[in-house]
Amino acid sequence: MELNIRPMERGDWPEAVEILYQSIQTNNDTFLLECPDFDQWDVSNLPDCRLVMEDDYSIVGWASLSSVSPLEAYKGVASVSIYLDAEHREKDSAVSLLSALVEESEKAGYWLLESEIFESNHPKLSFFEKCSFRRVGTRERVAKDRFGVWRSLVLMERRIQTDKAGGCDCDMIKQMQGESCSGNPESCC
Repeated sequence: MELNIRPMERGDWPEAVEILYQSIQTNNDTFLLECPDFDQWDVSNLPDCRLVMEDDYSIVGWASLSSVSPLEAYKGVASVSIYLDAEHREKDSAVSLLSALVEESEKAGYWLLESEIFESNHPKLSFFEKCSFRRVGTRERVAKDRFGVWRSLVLMERRIQTDKAGGCDCDMIKQMQGESCSGNPESCC
């Protein structure tokens, strides 16, 4: 098994949307009722940080980011979408794909990634935790699934720990503590 992670291209959508369809059918991964076409999906997802994972040239997973707000203040905050085919959902390949997305997001200047995950989706919660996401809290009975059952979501987030991406005002924190980290952002936060 040779896994390869690369940027998503428009031509990948037929395979990617099939994986999304599988996730809809589980009723444990998304509130979507139907799959969008590529143009609908393209508008709602950020143009950078779109990845696919291939196993012997077949797409077995994909991940992307979407904006959480149109406000300039939130330009470095994004929501994670990640979907894997049934065979790869509970394997380390999920960690590999999410880790690659995190790495790409840091290069692109994002300082906070978040995701809302069904409380009952233990494998997904687990691989997010393996990628240093933390549980912020649970939104209890936030929405009904396609069968009309109330579902709770766990909000997960991952913050960049240095000010490389601009998401940590380390100098301000150190000044409040009576120190300064000017010139060495690696020691901040």
